[in-house]
Amino acid sequence: MKTAKYAFAQSLPVMAGYLVLGLGFGVLLESKGYGVGWAFVMSLVIYAGSMQYVAVDLLAGGASLIAAALMTVTVNARHLLYGISMVERYREAGPAKPYMIFALTDETYSLVCSGGVPEGVDQKRYFFLVSLFNHLYWIAGSVAGALVGTVLPFDSTGIDFSMTALFLVVMVEQWRTTRDHRPALVGLGVSLVCLLVFGADDFLIPAMIGIALVLTLLRPALEPGEEAADVRD
Repeated sequence: MKTAKYAFAQSLPVMAGYLVLGLGFGVLLESKGYGVGWAFVMSLVIYAGSMQYVAVDLLAGGASLIAAALMTVTVNARHLLYGISMVERYREAGPAKPYMIFALTDETYSLVCSGGVPEGVDQKRYFFLVSLFNHLYWIAGSVAGALVGTVLPFDSTGIDFSMTALFLVVMVEQWRTTRDHRPALVGLGVSLVCLLVFGADDFLIPAMIGIALVLTLLRPALEPGEEAADVRD
């Protein structure tokens, strides 16, 4: 019970964000002619906030499976980096491991990496419950948005920018809660180099590959930073 209470308390900021962002996704999906059932199923089995926003246009535009697959790899390539850093944390997760891998969103990653847990809290169960709570918040927000979209008129212009705003918030939070900023600086540096070399339209995939390679090479030097103390006020 203590673990569940702690996981719920830690996930409350994510709940606030996911309900709003999920609401936006549901409204946007409904505006394209896809109803509550679509919102529920997509949030249940896809559960990729930014990709779900992109998927709305892919569905509405009749994109091919190949185009959808390439777009998915591009948008979610950052999860390669998440996976590298979760190898040790999730090594003994047991039967819940496949679900925890599936449910590793940006915000869940932020909570899992934000430091240790207090005495009396089961860390492995905490990781699972945080993943589950966040997933439920996203589903609830998406379904609520689709329901609201059926009864109230909305101008959906600009809603798709909400995920970009959330990524910035996550990055700021990660910067504040760790003393080791090298991974963030690697990501920024590699992205800027790729932007200059490949241009704004083609830099994303090379940047993701470059970041993954650099962080993999630097992993032995970066591992001690994972235990850095929390510097949050």
